[in-house]
Amino acid sequence: MKKIGVNLLFLMFLLASSAYGKKNEMVEVVSPDGSLKVSIAVTDEITWSLEVNDNLVAGPSAIALEVEDYGIFGEEPVLRNSFPGSRNEIIETSFYKKSKISNQYNELNMIFKGGYSLIFRAYNDGIAYRFVTSIKNEIKIKSEKTEFVFPDASEFYVPYVREPVGRYQVSFESTYDVLKLEEIDADSLIITPLLVKNNDGTSLVVSEADLEDYPGMFLSLNDEATGFEAEYAGYPLEEEQGGHNNLQSYVTKRADFIAKTHGNRAYPWRMVAVGKNDAELLDNDLVYKLASPSRIEDTSWIKPGKVAWDWWNDWNIYNVDFQAGINTETYKYYIDFAAEKGIEYVILDEGWSESTNLLNVIPEIDLQEIVDHANSKGVDIVLWAGWLPLNQKMDEVFEKYSEMGVKGYKIDFMNRDDQKMVNFYYKTAEKAAEYEQFVLFHGAYKPTGLHRTYPNVLTYEGVFGLEQVKWTEYDNFPEYDVTVPYIRMLAGPMDYTPGAMENANRFNWRAVHSDPMSQGTRVHQLAMYVVFDSPFSMLCDNPTNYLREPESVEFIASVPTVFDETVPLAGEIGDYVAVARRKGDTWYVGAMTDWNGRELELDFSFLGDGAYKATVFADGINADRAARDYTKEEITINGDQKLKIEMKSGGGWAAVIEPVR
Repeated sequence: MKKIGVNLLFLMFLLASSAYGKKNEMVEVVSPDGSLKVSIAVTDEITWSLEVNDNLVAGPSAIALEVEDYGIFGEEPVLRNSFPGSRNEIIETSFYKKSKISNQYNELNMIFKGGYSLIFRAYNDGIAYRFVTSIKNEIKIKSEKTEFVFPDASEFYVPYVREPVGRYQVSFESTYDVLKLEEIDADSLIITPLLVKNNDGTSLVVSEADLEDYPGMFLSLNDEATGFEAEYAGYPLEEEQGGHNNLQSYVTKRADFIAKTHGNRAYPWRMVAVGKNDAELLDNDLVYKLASPSRIEDTSWIKPGKVAWDWWNDWNIYNVDFQAGINTETYKYYIDFAAEKGIEYVILDEGWSESTNLLNVIPEIDLQEIVDHANSKGVDIVLWAGWLPLNQKMDEVFEKYSEMGVKGYKIDFMNRDDQKMVNFYYKTAEKAAEYEQFVLFHGAYKPTGLHRTYPNVLTYEGVFGLEQVKWTEYDNFPEYDVTVPYIRMLAGPMDYTPGAMENANRFNWRAVHSDPMSQGTRVHQLAMYVVFDSPFSMLCDNPTNYLREPESVEFIASVPTVFDETVPLAGEIGDYVAVARRKGDTWYVGAMTDWNGRELELDFSFLGDGAYKATVFADGINADRAARDYTKEEITINGDQKLKIEMKSGGGWAAVIEPVR
């Protein structure tokens, strides 16, 4: 982190000259550019409100923290003092969508009688607050009152919890219902992030950051039906092993408190990201800025990249002289493909070991031979692991397979975000780093900044991704694909697992488990490698299919997974998205549309001076009929140009743009 400057005194706060021991106080925090203002009222409770360009978009919303034996912090509060502050610095990132982030904010630290405080921050792209307690002993958090009231909202993008297993036993994979407030089910649980569209054209995204040693935040409709209140899973008291292949742990009894933790600590940030228009949300860094800095001093051993994946395509390779499946010869074939096409990793998904004992490799797999063959080809190996078997023998697993040369793990089926599960994420990330291994979390709650704190956490699922086409009846993936970048992806990296070579329009698509196809066009799939943010990115289809499509594979392999700069080009949530990303002096552009074909005009002023050569992939003239149809051409382009692009139904557009040398 390179510090530019810190100014602890500034004139943008309208504060009472002395707040010692007073009630009925109103204080304000204003963003550095003046566009956002948070007003905090201290009366018989604490409430906050948010204005964007002088328009009230959130609040008044009440907040409180109930601590066993200490009472309710925020009830009959007494404000002792307030300390304004500001910061303006550059954060140098690890494995992110840009190499540097401008971290500029104003803040107010409010000290209350009773051993607690509140910190409010106003950035140019959002606001956040968190509780801090100063209690020497271990404490139990009975509840946290977290309200979000939206007086100017026109509609909400609501990801309901849809699983029947239990209220808090969820996969965090949900589509979005676009609803007015009065249409939201009162008894339903909602996954965060949640997006709010306001009548003034602004968009808000509600989420959390720096979630550690605490349960994650769900939302439900408040009693007055004026907005939402947070809901947190109770602390697990009793669990039983079960679920998918006996890999999961189901909570059978929860406590009447949500966390037991150290009393001298800061709590997760409650945040509202702000977009003056939808496209701004595509480049929002609020979660990363709020997260704790890296705890790994040397990250040189962490290598982001792409991975050839086996499970989605059901190991269905062909034109080979051996029986395909979970065996050594099949994985050598995947490795040879990855080496030929410049793919950095091959993953062995579920099935390479006994389900409940990761130390017992099945007889059909010679893991050391696979790792050695991969190393001889310049490819590395990643292993799948169910979370519970890993947790039971974590040191033994990491030690054994790190010595063998395995570089990381895809950890799956957590399907919870209570305090104990959140702590598992931190424990796993820290322990993996000790063995210089990385992790990606599937069956996972949304990112809250752990990928900054432990950069060996490369990506997360928590998305209704391409795996769903193997069994779902849902037929609107192209719309989902141009919705999720504004909501879930704002929280952090997203392992959607793109790359299907079998593509279908809305009328030809059907769910096929062992030979799946995507909804939308081929170029819609290619564009995902630019639009979707994931430092560790899957190639979901099988190597034989890819070998039939060398141009598509060449494009996929050429796109980096981390970048130096990100520029949103165009976007309307649920309709279309277009993003440019730079690595070095090369730009990558991706655009996607929903089931509606459309034309967009893209402004290439981000290129600056000089002439550029663009290799362009576009939907073919018949892509709305035969979704695999595409064109590839080279054009010359410069920063003075605006280019009209056409995308067919469920279509896309993608380009690699390099300086003319």
